[in-house]
Amino acid sequence: MGPMASAGGPPAGLRADARRNYERLVTEARVCFAAHGTDASLEDVARRAGVGIGTLYRHFPNRQSLMSAVFEDAVGELLARSRELLSAPQPCVALVSWLREMVAHAGEYRGLARALMAAGQDETSALARCSSPIREAGGALLGRAQTAGDVRGDVEIGDLLQLTHAIALAAEGNPGDPELADRLLTLTLRGLKP
Repeated sequence: MGPMASAGGPPAGLRADARRNYERLVTEARVCFAAHGTDASLEDVARRAGVGIGTLYRHFPNRQSLMSAVFEDAVGELLARSRELLSAPQPCVALVSWLREMVAHAGEYRGLARALMAAGQDETSALARCSSPIREAGGALLGRAQTAGDVRGDVEIGDLLQLTHAIALAAEGNPGDPELADRLLTLTLRGLKP
């Protein structure tokens, strides 16, 4: 997969109505999984998408395949956002905006990733497929900020993603302090300056 490739999407060759069903199912599953966890009712997902449970199982033969599609959809959003931010006028602001979005969605990704890993070896392929594009997308934004002289040259994207993950965990652990993630990102940014 190229650096800015999309992660996932409906299988090629689906009729327009089948494609719409697929996309609605992924959208509604994402909402249900975010609200109720990955063991949310699949009947509820189908009902919210306006299809029967048989249609859901035609597209997604098991819960794991639906979780994979939802994970790739969520990652696809972050990749699309990174592409938009590559042309933003202030490279450092663009990088921080993207990291902020990573923090905002981290709980959702982590829940899906944990569930996929628990589901077994085959289902970790979705995680592997998404990991490189995320690193490459973040790396492109980081490289732009480094070229502009806003971020030290020795900063690596892997470290930055680990820090973002830690900030997200800290924010989740302190729900009474909604500004915590922003404060920690600001502190991180100060440490990145040349």
